[in-house]
Amino acid sequence: MLNTQFFEKMSAKLSDAVASGPAKDFEKNARALLAQGFSKLDLVTREEYEVQQQRLEKLEARITALETKQ
Repeated sequence: MLNTQFFEKMSAKLSDAVASGPAKDFEKNARALLAQGFSKLDLVTREEYEVQQQRLEKLEARITALETKQ
């Protein structure tokens, strides 16, 4: 019969190896690279976008109201 304790220990060791090995380093490097790339882009936050969208909707409503008066 197979010893389940053996497989549990091996699984734990493999998990530890992955967490401290090249995969973890790759994740750190990938995150740093993406963060650096995003910082160079001219991006806005979701909140800033929504504020501008609300302002645009108000301006569109005003323009429509002014156009209907004429």
